[in-house]
Amino acid sequence: MPRKTDNPENQSAETPHYHGHRERLRERFYGAGPEALSDYELLEMALFPALPRRDTKPLAKALLKKFGSFAEVIHAPVARLREIDGIGEASINQIKLLAAAASRVAKGEIKRKIALSSWNDVIDYCRSGMAFADKEQFRLLFLDKRNQLIADEIQQTGTVDHTPVYPREVIKRALELSATALILVHNHPTRTLMCTFAHA
Repeated sequence: MPRKTDNPENQSAETPHYHGHRERLRERFYGAGPEALSDYELLEMALFPALPRRDTKPLAKALLKKFGSFAEVIHAPVARLREIDGIGEASINQIKLLAAAASRVAKGEIKRKIALSSWNDVIDYCRSGMAFADKEQFRLLFLDKRNQLIADEIQQTGTVDHTPVYPREVIKRALELSATALILVHNHPTRTLMCTFAHA
């Protein structure tokens, strides 16, 4: 009577070799950061959703060989991407999504570079956004080391004469944005602005 095949070994033999490779890449990406990965490895990861049942390393290397760099791959014309053997519409859509995201980020970087290097700059900036507010606001201005605005966020909106403040949430958000300086702005409708400056 033939011996029964060991199911766990069977399952292991049927598991594609690249599954373990994908997990190792993800661990390096989240553990050591994106800088720990080469261009082709980042491109591999970017193609995972488009090719869930296929090893993406050969395709990533072929794309880089054809176009030269990660940036040139994602901005390559669709017609030229289709020339690469093994690339399909799902992969092209994923690559073009990266290009769109990169362009959107670049535009956002340009728009947000407002320097608040003096108290007059801060007051003018806040007045432009809060001068006609009919309720009290607790507003946070997050700055980088050059005093350029990273984010302008309304933390809380209160009534005509009261707004709550949660210090833990303020600090948490500053850490999330890697801000090196923080300006807390609180308005009194029909009266004035109050600003407090904090440095990391």
